[in-house]
Amino acid sequence: MKALVIGGTGPSGHYIVNGLLRRGYQVAMLHSGRHELDEIPATVEHLHTDPFSEDALRGALGNRTFDLTIAAYGRLRRIAEIMVGRTARFISIGGVPAYRGYMNPTVLQPPGMPVPTAEDAPVVPVEEEDAKGWRVAQTERAVFERHPGAAHFRYPFLYGAYQIAPREWCVVRRILDGRRSIIVPEDGLSLNHSCYVENAAHAILLAVDRPDASRGQIYNCGDERLLTLRQVIEIIAHALGHELEIVSMPAEFAVPARPLMAQPWTTHRVLDLSKVRTQLGYADVVSPERGLAITAQWLKDHPPEPNGPDEKILQDPFDYRAEDELIAAWKSLRAQMPHVKFVREPGFTATYSGPGGKPRSARWS
Repeated sequence: MKALVIGGTGPSGHYIVNGLLRRGYQVAMLHSGRHELDEIPATVEHLHTDPFSEDALRGALGNRTFDLTIAAYGRLRRIAEIMVGRTARFISIGGVPAYRGYMNPTVLQPPGMPVPTAEDAPVVPVEEEDAKGWRVAQTERAVFERHPGAAHFRYPFLYGAYQIAPREWCVVRRILDGRRSIIVPEDGLSLNHSCYVENAAHAILLAVDRPDASRGQIYNCGDERLLTLRQVIEIIAHALGHELEIVSMPAEFAVPARPLMAQPWTTHRVLDLSKVRTQLGYADVVSPERGLAITAQWLKDHPPEPNGPDEKILQDPFDYRAEDELIAAWKSLRAQMPHVKFVREPGFTATYSGPGGKPRSARWS
């Protein structure tokens, strides 16, 4: 069996390639050749060309045909068109920005995506609402027009090695720089679905194993368990043996946390994984705690270049002077907050029995 992987050097690529090899496929990778990974065995054929160029793609492929094509990179619409008649099966990887409200939750009323968001949720309907999301949704439509039996996966943020926008670096670099505090909005309680790279590849390979079940389907990808922003920071700090004071403040003040939030709001982005679980039997192969620890250590050992491409994508200036000034101002403001007396102080309801709740009024005999 012959498989073509277009891309393969991205975060989840080498897991996909090696998974295909374990399944007995003869694998060819089509990519630019700018990045070669030690994790890819020498037995894999490399087709070096420009995945974004239609002419280059056609020239590199010639008259070759494949039993399976996994498109993880390049111009997906053109790739889908070029691979018509060249592949028996087509699996494509896109992104969750296709969902209406992902990039702009205010278009929904009340604002914010459904929690959780399933694959049949509305996608961006018009370009004027969200140009990027609309293009992603149009690309999905084009894939199924060319390959009605395709399986398409919507990736969220990935974390792990080789990520081009490693959000965890916002935490790891502060730890390596000896910072003792980090700012989060609204106690860092936002949920933003992400997926460890090996888990994402595992979902793709399950579709390879289940061609009948995955035919013509769209699937959400993501870790089974979500972590809040605060939990992510705490896990990374623990993995690197560091203590960080997490300073919570209202979102409008928490400007340094923007790169971690990756949106101007604190609304949740939670994906429904019921479909990939029930149809393909998906379960995490790596827990989010373990995945974050691996990611933190990898970033520590392979730090992005200061002010280099990765940090420019993240748009984090690591301006510690400004952060310290903001933290001091916020703590001063809180200290000046007057104590407001209530005629009867509100409680947490009589059903709450945790810390700070109403004490028991009677004892068991």
